Amino acid sequence: MPAGAVHAHQAHGTLELHLVGLPATDHPLGLDEPTVLAVGPLLRELILAYTRAPHDDSPERGRLRAVLLDQLRASPQQPVHLPAPRSPRLTALCDLLRADPASNRTLAALGRRIGASDRTLSRLFRDELGMTFPQWRTQLRLYHALVLLAEGTPVTTVAHLCGWASASAFIDVFRRAFGHTPGAHMSQAVATETGR
Repeated sequence: MPAGAVHAHQAHGTLELHLVGLPATDHPLGLDEPTVLAVGPLLRELILAYTRAPHDDSPERGRLRAVLLDQLRASPQQPVHLPAPRSPRLTALCDLLRADPASNRTLAALGRRIGASDRTLSRLFRDELGMTFPQWRTQLRLYHALVLLAEGTPVTTVAHLCGWASASAFIDVFRRAFGHTPGAHMSQAVATETGR
């Protein structure tokens, strides 16, 4: 999270939160917008050690911080990006989709509900959110799927609640987005929670 970025936190499922704050002048990742990073086992342990260690200016803590920052720089970014709209019409449309991620209504049908043409809405998606309507809807569905998986919802149920026609279609999209299946994702989350 870059310094000065307006944001909020919301947790889903079982969670132990550890925050690492850096001075606003320290910009080790060079990010201009909020970004989700993959946290491997070493980085996880470094974060735990850094947030639990005495907060002092000891040389040991400085070395721990340096290794932590090296690992952060090397961490791959995750494709969880769901930009928020600014215009009232696009906000209304996105609210409809958030309320029912499984809806397969077309952009034209959604536009009729909010009083805007599909052409106008397509332009707003590109201009404001930097992606097409289908791309944004897929990102919303993936984000919703991550929430449901964190809460322990079975993969087949998640697929249907998020609008995929079948569990295999959902698994395919999830694997292409995250590099592993939803089942493997749930197993990784459990292993991380238990420290395995």
